[in-house]
Amino acid sequence: MKYTTLPSTSIKVSKICLGSMTWGNQNTEAEGHLQLDYALDQGVNFIDTAELYPVPATAEKQGATSKIIGTWLKKSGNRDKVILASKIAGPGDYTAHIRTTGFSKQSIKDAVDNELKRLQTDYVDLFQLHWPERNTNTFGIRDYKHNPNPAWEDNFNEVLESLDGIIKTGKIRHFGLSNEKAWGTMRYLEESKNNNLPRPITIQNAYSLINRVYEGDMAEISMRENIGLLVYSPMAFGVLSGKYIKKTAAANSRLKLFPRFARYSSEQATNATQKYLDLAEANSMSLAQMALAFVNQREFVTSNIIGATNLEQLKENISSIDIDLSDDILNSINEIHTVIPNPAP
Repeated sequence: MKYTTLPSTSIKVSKICLGSMTWGNQNTEAEGHLQLDYALDQGVNFIDTAELYPVPATAEKQGATSKIIGTWLKKSGNRDKVILASKIAGPGDYTAHIRTTGFSKQSIKDAVDNELKRLQTDYVDLFQLHWPERNTNTFGIRDYKHNPNPAWEDNFNEVLESLDGIIKTGKIRHFGLSNEKAWGTMRYLEESKNNNLPRPITIQNAYSLINRVYEGDMAEISMRENIGLLVYSPMAFGVLSGKYIKKTAAANSRLKLFPRFARYSSEQATNATQKYLDLAEANSMSLAQMALAFVNQREFVTSNIIGATNLEQLKENISSIDIDLSDDILNSINEIHTVIPNPAP
């Protein structure tokens, strides 16, 4: 395994992070525990969850993923061996079953306290704001459209004040962002600097061969402001395994179970995926390995969050850490990207 540190800290994390959002829905508790055991044995010490999980989000199963991690932590006694990240859900119809009060002081406190109970721990190492409260272009919306009369009011300072108070209790060590944009990231940094408040150290956004939008303004912020990217969907909901093109996807694969998750399944995305598949196979590797190795080698990436529904997928995904893509392969990837740029934003 390869390791990095969470920016501006001494916390060592594996370059591969174990994602968990299928546990409690597509995966049982026993399967989640097996994945945790295997990942830890392979040197993975970074685990990511959220109060929202599993996905698709429902009131009946909300929090089940973190409970699975919690029972594993209690059974194994491995809390001191792992770095644990979780998130508070942003507001919206998708999360109304959790709360409708956004990132208010009480909401953040409740989210932290409830996650600690589910995870059966006294603290989380990284607590993330799952997506912005304001309306912006997230989850596959390509362009920003301004709303001149938003219901949301600027509350960056209040959010940081709330997080500061919880950090001082020891319940969380650091905080990060998720699904955030350049403007929001810089506003948090501005409020942090001007008011001696905690600064975000990471941002968890989508990034993959077919979604390299992060390489614009956000990559510059990562490098200049020392905010590490925690990559989610590096496999684009499994599309970048090639299994949907090859028609080898199992009946319990994500897009067969939940076809509404079509963010990575447009004609353009499929065409690009085919080209990447051909390139991987021409170089004697699987598309999954090439897709993950590409992400692992980006200089602004702190950790690559992989998810799997079975151990064979998990083994293949973790093994990507041992692959170093040559300059020739990287140049070929960029040639495809030039022809079909960001088909799945």
